[in-house]
Amino acid sequence: MNLFALVIAIALTYLITREIAAMRLDRRRSRAVAIVAAFAPGIAAARSDPRALLIWEPLARTVRQLCPDDFGWLDRTSGGTFPFSPETLQAAHDRWTADWLAWERTHDAAYKVKTAAAEEDLEASGGAQAARARLDAIEREKLDLYQRRYQDYLQVAKGLQLLISA
Repeated sequence: MNLFALVIAIALTYLITREIAAMRLDRRRSRAVAIVAAFAPGIAAARSDPRALLIWEPLARTVRQLCPDDFGWLDRTSGGTFPFSPETLQAAHDRWTADWLAWERTHDAAYKVKTAAAEEDLEASGGAQAARARLDAIEREKLDLYQRRYQDYLQVAKGLQLLISA
């Protein structure tokens, strides 16, 4: 009779241990799904606008410190650093720079056209003060817009570079 009780106890211990392990795995999966769901908007935002990484990446690092085991599991499962790999950060920086260069070329071309038209008006008017003022205003507008945009570009590019080097 004692042997029978021992076999039953061992079988129950085995079943309980398996159930506990399954429950732990379910909890881990639930936490991982919650983390993935929490960062899905950030991943999407970062794909469409590199500036989003300046908000989402520090948040991811904070949550990673709070839940290192869960993030380790997500890293192994996803095959990289979740949610933003170093390659993702570098690609965002590269895209930001390429977008800046494209904007710079477009800006320059647009203002060449505006300047040429204003210079034609200046010549046609024989150097009239209003035509000169218009040409000067176009130059100031071009420079002001460029400086604002360049400041934004530098701020984001430096922020992305800091994320890459961290």
